[in-house]
Amino acid sequence: MTSATMSGPTLSESTTEQLQELVQINIDSAKGFEDASHELSNSHLIRLCGNLANERRRQASELTKYVEMMGQVAPKDGSFLAAVHRSWMKTRKLFVSNDEYAILAEAERGEDQIKDAYEEALRETAGSPVHHVLQRHILKVKEAHNCIRAHRDTRE
Repeated sequence: MTSATMSGPTLSESTTEQLQELVQINIDSAKGFEDASHELSNSHLIRLCGNLANERRRQASELTKYVEMMGQVAPKDGSFLAAVHRSWMKTRKLFVSNDEYAILAEAERGEDQIKDAYEEALRETAGSPVHHVLQRHILKVKEAHNCIRAHRDTRE
């Protein structure tokens, strides 16, 4: 983000709220990838999930700057529902073998959710100073989605 970007633009209340939601979903995604990396045994997939978790944290951090620039508070934690879901996945693991396909399918489902959230935000923020940032982020999200899906499909 350039200093020119940080010093001048104003974002609508609606845009700021969408950015807060995207911060939270990026935090949820990072935590989901971290959890997945602990459940996997394949070293390549462990590194992939770790890298994707880091990417999501970077995206959350970048969006947080825009939220704070507008005098608002960005979420510091993920959503309650995502935390419950991660707990359920850990509990389910007690009853089901460590299945890479299931872990990757769940990761892809999460990627579908973050992709949908970004697509909605892009529709709503056309012309906004943050639109280019969201375009850059969604490219990373789509790339991750396709990568996770490809790995999942090789394990069917």
